[in-house]
Amino acid sequence: MSNVPRSVWLVRHGQTDWNHQRRYLSDADRGLTDYGRLQVQALARFFASRKVDVIVHSGLVRTEATALAIRGARDVPIVRDERWREVSHGAWEGLTYREVLRRYPEDAARRFADPVNHAPLHGESLAHMAERVRQAWDDLGAQFAGRRVVVATHSGPIQAVLCMLMGAPLAEHWRWRIDLGSLTALDCYPTATILRMTNYLPPIAPSLSRFPTHL
Repeated sequence: MSNVPRSVWLVRHGQTDWNHQRRYLSDADRGLTDYGRLQVQALARFFASRKVDVIVHSGLVRTEATALAIRGARDVPIVRDERWREVSHGAWEGLTYREVLRRYPEDAARRFADPVNHAPLHGESLAHMAERVRQAWDDLGAQFAGRRVVVATHSGPIQAVLCMLMGAPLAEHWRWRIDLGSLTALDCYPTATILRMTNYLPPIAPSLSRFPTHL
C-alpha cells in the first residue's frame, strides 16, 4: 500500500470569542462561541454521510470540540497532535492589530517586513510553523496510509500545507483564504496531491441566519 493517506480533509475550527473580536489567537485555549458551535454542527452534518477513518486535532479546546462534533456517535479514533497548532503569536497573543502596533511598533515593523522568518516577540516564525506542519503532514502517510483522515486545525497550518503541496512560496500563504468552520479537501496519490475543494463552508440552518456569517 502506498505510504500516503487516501484523502485528507483539513478543517478550521469554529469561531471563538477572540476570533469574533479580531484578536491574535494561537496558544490560548479559547472555547467556541454560540456561533462557533453552530459552525461545528454544520461540519458534523457534512461529514455524517461521509466515511472517516481517523480524526486528528491540535490539542486545544476549539479543535477538540470540532473533532468530537465531526465524529458524532461513530466509532472513529481521535488523535491529538500539537504540531497542527497555529503559529505562536507570543507577546501579541490576545491583542488586536492596533494594540500590537501601539505596544510593539518596532517588532511589528520587522514582522510585517519579513513574515516568513521574523517571529513576534516570544513567538514563532511562519517558517518554523511550516516545518513542524510539514513533518506532521509526512507522518499522516506513515501512520494512516490508505485511510480517510480529517485534521481539525487552524488557518496557518492549512495555508502552509497548501503552499507546500501547490508549490507556492510560503510568503504568499495569505492568498489562500481559510475561514472559520471551513473545509479543504485533498486527494492523495504517491506522486501528487490533488486539491479537490478549498475553504468550503457547510451551510448553517436558515432559521439561524441571524448569526454573523462573515467572521
